[in-house]
Order: sequence, then structure tokens, then C-alpha cells
Amino acid sequence: MDRQEAETRLLDAAEALFYRRGVQAVGMDDLRAASGVSLKRLYGTFPSKEALVTAYLERRDLRWTADLEGHVAARRDDPVAAVFDWLGKWFASDGFHGCAFINAYGELGDGSAPVAAAARAHKERLHRLMRGLVGDDALAAQLVMLVDGAIVSASMNGDPGAAATAGAAAGVLVRDREGAVRRR
Repeated sequence: MDRQEAETRLLDAAEALFYRRGVQAVGMDDLRAASGVSLKRLYGTFPSKEALVTAYLERRDLRWTADLEGHVAARRDDPVAAVFDWLGKWFASDGFHGCAFINAYGELGDGSAPVAAAARAHKERLHRLMRGLVGDDALAAQLVMLVDGAIVSASMNGDPGAAATAGAAAGVLVRDREGAVRRR
């Protein structure tokens, strides 16, 4: 098995286990067993659990963001509503366990600077995406808060409808901003 295959297998196993069970609940032996990668190769690929967690979050960020952007691009008529529609589908999917970035940060906090940085980078990327949709930094920040709140609510309560509730609030904010711009 070459390094690339080992890395892919380890990241796949890390994503499945960390996302479902949490970072601290998963040991390196669990990752070795789930990936089929020897412990020696595991540590040769990722010298620490922190490095593996960070790589898992960075890969998830790219995939999550690309998936969301693709959905929004297909719905240019109302891109903000598209964000919350996409969230609702994600919340209703099998295996939804909340936000991997909020979860990892909640477990490790600033005790792991690389993990905290990966979580913050994801939220900054989401903010840039929202700012690109609405053209306003303050409104984008409000929408990100609604996204994060909906994710936490859906995760805690098992309610995919949290996306629709947050989406309705987002619609009010967007319409209010549009009205303010017209009144100028």
C-alpha cells in the first residue's frame, strides 16, 4: 500500500469514526482497524492524532463547501433559500451528527491550535460564501449564525425542520436588508 492509499483510507476511517463518535472517543487502534493501515504506516502518514484530525477537518471542509456551493449554483433564483434547503436535506440524511467543526472545537477547544484553526477556517469560508451571496458583511455574519444555530438545533433535537425555521428567519433578514437599500 502506497502513502496516498494509506492517507485516503485513514482519512475515510477518521471521518466515519470522528464524526460519529467524537475525536476523543476514537483511539489510534480504532483508526488502524477501520482503515486496514498498519500502526507504523499510520504514524508515518500522520505523526499524531492531532495531525489526522486536522487533515480530516480540512478535507471535510473542502467537500462540504463544494457540495453546498454546487447546490446554491443550481438555484441562483434564491441562493440564500438554497443554502437552507441544502441544510434541510443534510439534516434529514442518514448519519447526520451535527457540524464536524463545532463538534471538534467543542471537544478540544483552543487546546489544539491546529484543530481550532481548521474549525475557524471553515467558518470563515462559510462567511465568505454567504457574503458573496448577499454582498454585505454584517448580513453574512447574521446568516452564518442562523446556519450554525440550525445545525446545532437539528443535531440536538433530531429535527431537520430547524433548517426551514432558520431559512424563514434568513428570508426576513434578507428582505429587511433589501428594503433598507431601496429606501436609501
